[in-house]
Amino acid sequence: MPLRSTGSGTVPRDAVHHPLFARHYARFSVRAESRFGLAGMRERLLAGLHGRVIEIGAGNGLNFAHYPGTVSEVVAIEPERSLRRLAVESALRCEVPVDVVPGAAERLPVKSEAYDAVVLSLVLCSVRDVPWALAEARRVLRPGGVVRFFEHGRGGGPAMVFTQRALDRTLWPPLNGGCRLSRDPVAALRAAGFELGPYRRVSVPEKGPALPMSYCVLGTAWRPVGDG
Repeated sequence: MPLRSTGSGTVPRDAVHHPLFARHYARFSVRAESRFGLAGMRERLLAGLHGRVIEIGAGNGLNFAHYPGTVSEVVAIEPERSLRRLAVESALRCEVPVDVVPGAAERLPVKSEAYDAVVLSLVLCSVRDVPWALAEARRVLRPGGVVRFFEHGRGGGPAMVFTQRALDRTLWPPLNGGCRLSRDPVAALRAAGFELGPYRRVSVPEKGPALPMSYCVLGTAWRPVGDG
């Protein structure tokens, strides 16, 4: 397994390269922690986790401060170089040991069945191949292990879904790091063979007009115990 990240050494070729989006996302996401209530969402997302955790698509590391002390190790996969550097800085300030590692969701650089939990946080919207990425998540999770997810996707009435799909076909993905607005994360997890636990639909922000990216879901799933 990788050692705790220090930011030194040779960084492998990046699987994702969106430097302009990364700079914008880093600024916006920090403001959104309090303004849109995302810090509270992260707290609920990670509450009660324990053991070894792999976080897929760690971004700039805003989840790290919310991991409980019962977590023994976090391996955080982030393919975008600029965001990964910020995640390393966040990891070094975190009380829980966090290793920030280059890699793509579709090819996780870790062993099979090595983790007690997988964390998916605002990442399924932008992976290139959702079924492949979730198959990898299932591979690295031990049977009976938990998936915690906080994702945005399809929502609202027919007019909003039409708008989301139209944006997905035009300017939204190239301007937003490959993000797709109209994906259905719950259906994708179910199709990948995970057992869905409790989840709830939430709007971000909770108050104010609904935007195409406002429709989120926060919940839990498991890799079946007999899955081997």
